Amino acid sequence: MSKHIPKFKNQDEERKFWATHDSTEYINWNQAERVTLSNLKPSVKKISLRLPESMLEELKLLANKRDVPYQSLLKIFLAERIEKELGSY
Repeated sequence: MSKHIPKFKNQDEERKFWATHDSTEYINWNQAERVTLSNLKPSVKKISLRLPESMLEELKLLANKRDVPYQSLLKIFLAERIEKELGSY
């Protein structure tokens, strides 16, 4: 039998609760259903990144060949590398 999940006054209170409690004592994850939140847009944060001009020009050249904006191509390259690095652990 699962424990009863308490009512929370706000998200901060709930966040603190789950940071110190094991969810398997409250939720039967074997009965959980996987869902896709297709309309959920990821939060983004604007950053400033300094690159050598030659690197930026090469990135723009590669992006032009693929017919994508260079910022999008840079995000693709970063995502691929992050996945590779994290996969090696």
